[in-house]
Amino acid sequence: MLRGLYTAYTGMLNEQYRMDIMSNNLANADTTGFKKEGSTSQAYSEVMAVKIKDVSENPNTPKRLGNMSLGVKIGETYTDFSQGSLRDTGNTYDIAIAGNGFFNIEFTNKAGETSTKYTRDGGFTLTKDGYLVTKDGDYVLGENGRIQLSTTAGSTVFDEAGNIYQDDRLVASLRLTEFEDTNYLTHYGETMWDAEDGAVANDAQDAKIYQGYLEMSNASVVKEMVNMITISRQYESNQKMLTTFDETLEKSMTLSNV
Repeated sequence: MLRGLYTAYTGMLNEQYRMDIMSNNLANADTTGFKKEGSTSQAYSEVMAVKIKDVSENPNTPKRLGNMSLGVKIGETYTDFSQGSLRDTGNTYDIAIAGNGFFNIEFTNKAGETSTKYTRDGGFTLTKDGYLVTKDGDYVLGENGRIQLSTTAGSTVFDEAGNIYQDDRLVASLRLTEFEDTNYLTHYGETMWDAEDGAVANDAQDAKIYQGYLEMSNASVVKEMVNMITISRQYESNQKMLTTFDETLEKSMTLSNV
C-alpha cells in the first residue's frame, strides 16, 4: 500500500519538474536565439528499492524489497539545438546563423573576469566607438578579437561566410564556432552557453550568415501548450491515486480499531 503512495508522489514530483521546463520554453517563445529544453524520465532501479531503519530484523541493515518499481525519477534535462525560423528585420546589424555554429562573445562578469560565451542571438548594435556588441553590451568577437567598424561608412555588408565589408572593403570577419558534441554546452542565461571541460570546438563549416534577419526561438507555443496540458492531466492522475491510497489507509485504520 505504501509503495503506491510513494509511486504517486514520485509521479507528481516528476510532472512538476517537467512543467517547470515547459513553462520556461513557453516564456521564451519570442526570445531570439533561444533553444528549448526537454527532460527524460526513468523508473527507479530495483537496487534503490530498499527499506532502511527497520528494527524488526537486523537493525540499521537495508533490505531489498524485491523487483517492484517504486515510481519514476527525473532522468536528465537536454537542450534541443535545432534551427529556429528566421525573421526579417531589415536592420543592418541583425545577424542570423543558418546551420550549425555559434557567435563568440567576450563576456565580463561583475568580478571583472572575462571569458568567451557562445550564442545564436544575433541582435547586435554598434557602440559610439564602432564596436559590435550584443544588446547587453558584450563584445562580439571576430577572427582577430573584438570587431570594430567605422561609424561613418556608407554601407556595411555581411556576406554568407561572415566576412564584413564596409564601402566594398573587407574590414573584419565573424568568428563562428561549432562543437562536436553540444552535450558539453551548459546554459548561461537564456541565450548564451558555456563550453565545459571536454568540449571540442571547431570553426563552423556549414554556417551561413543572413544579414537583416534574426533567428527566433525553436519553441512552438502550440506544442508547448499541448505538452503542458498533458503534464497537467498526468499530475492530476497521480494526485487522485495519492488521494485514493490515503482514503484506503484511513478506512483500514478505522476498521482495525473497531
